[in-house]
Amino acid sequence: QVQLVESGGGLVQPGGSLRLSCVASGRIFRLYGMGWYRQAPGKQRVLVATITSGGSTNYADFVKGRFTISRDSANNTVYLQMNSLKSEDTAVYYCYAYGSRWDSWGQGTQVTVSS
Repeated sequence: QVQLVESGGGLVQPGGSLRLSCVASGRIFRLYGMGWYRQAPGKQRVLVATITSGGSTNYADFVKGRFTISRDSANNTVYLQMNSLKSEDTAVYYCYAYGSRWDSWGQGTQVTVSS
């Protein structure tokens, strides 16, 4: 099994920044990619950004130009730098990782954007 542990969430004012981190541990076999999803109250979980083992990235339109995903492959860690945060970015952010025959989710970290 692969365990994912997120950190870095919290309360921030509109226009502020946060950096989320997610570390994968356990029986990691052929980690193909990692990413972030989010779920706002009363809404479905949606993709925010992903990054492959080769470094290719994909972003949801609503975060393009504001969020940046990166990874430290040597330490099986993925980051999400979030800038220019808006109130609508408030959600629980979940880390996601996948390989050839497995995937795993983290427990989630709360991000609240409010003045």
